[in-house]
Amino acid sequence: MPPRIRLRTQDVLTRRTDYICLSCRHTYASLATTPAPSLSQTTPAPPIHRHPRNQPPSYKPPEFRKSQLHRQYQSLLRSAPLMLIFQHNNLKSTEWMAIRRELASALRKVDEDLAGQGKQDLMAGDGVKIQVIQTGIFASALRVVEFWNPDFSAKPQVAEIHPTDPATPTSGPVPATTATPTDPAFTHGLSTSAYLTAKKNRRLKHGLEPLLSGPLALLTFPTVTPQHLKAALSILSPSPPNFPAPRRRTNPSYHEPAVQNGVQKLMLLAARVEGRVFDLEGTRWVGKIEGGLDGLRGQLVAMLRSVGAGITNTLEAASRSLYVTVEGRRGMMEEEEEEKGQGVTEAGQ
Repeated sequence: MPPRIRLRTQDVLTRRTDYICLSCRHTYASLATTPAPSLSQTTPAPPIHRHPRNQPPSYKPPEFRKSQLHRQYQSLLRSAPLMLIFQHNNLKSTEWMAIRRELASALRKVDEDLAGQGKQDLMAGDGVKIQVIQTGIFASALRVVEFWNPDFSAKPQVAEIHPTDPATPTSGPVPATTATPTDPAFTHGLSTSAYLTAKKNRRLKHGLEPLLSGPLALLTFPTVTPQHLKAALSILSPSPPNFPAPRRRTNPSYHEPAVQNGVQKLMLLAARVEGRVFDLEGTRWVGKIEGGLDGLRGQLVAMLRSVGAGITNTLEAASRSLYVTVEGRRGMMEEEEEEKGQGVTEAGQ
């Protein structure tokens, strides 16, 4: 018969399981640290008011897509002197691809002609871009660009660095700015001052208010070149005889269904040239300038010469008429003297 083992259930249930051996106790005792100070003994550190120059605080969170689009449209409005505004109606992706292909081909031909004439400085076909925009965000960015003019020349105050700060290669004077976006030292397009200025001047007009509605697309040019504008209008908005579409024999790809369907869905609304709004007639007038900027300069020189010649003729007219009058009077007096002399001679005979 096996021996009986008596188990003390009460001791098993109440037995402590956090047993630590003697060697481990010595190890834990050597690793003991001093307790943390109380809240009354600590001094709060001042907040850091340093912001990188490329990521200043903005009125709206910069990680939003709307904020980045707003910033992109501001840069586009300030850098593009010539801009065409189109209304697009349900263009497909294949149609956009075909239109961009034909537009790039036409602009490339213009650059080749300019290169043959030795005018490499006017080759701007690679910088011409067409893109679809968010109308509401573009309207807000346009209002900021038109009515908000920050003083970039005013430099913010510089905060002093404490002598005990470590001298590292990145240490140096930093602008004395605060951590809030309302600080007037921030003069970028997404700052609170830009938003408030645009909101305050919402009743002012910039000329594009009736057009900024519905689906819009922009065609931007890096420089004002009538040659490239004429080529773009011939592709996107052909109107003979000044802007005829390419013929099927010379450019058969332009008459493909994708290109023709896309062009029919595009409608030219207006243009913005050097900050001024042009209607359709004004836009076509810019594209009809013969010879581009050189032709426009020649027309200006001819106009100034004609004005100068007119002023010279006007100033010389008075002296010329006086000279003619005096010469005529002198001739009359000489004739009278001759007649008197002949009369005296006849009377003496």
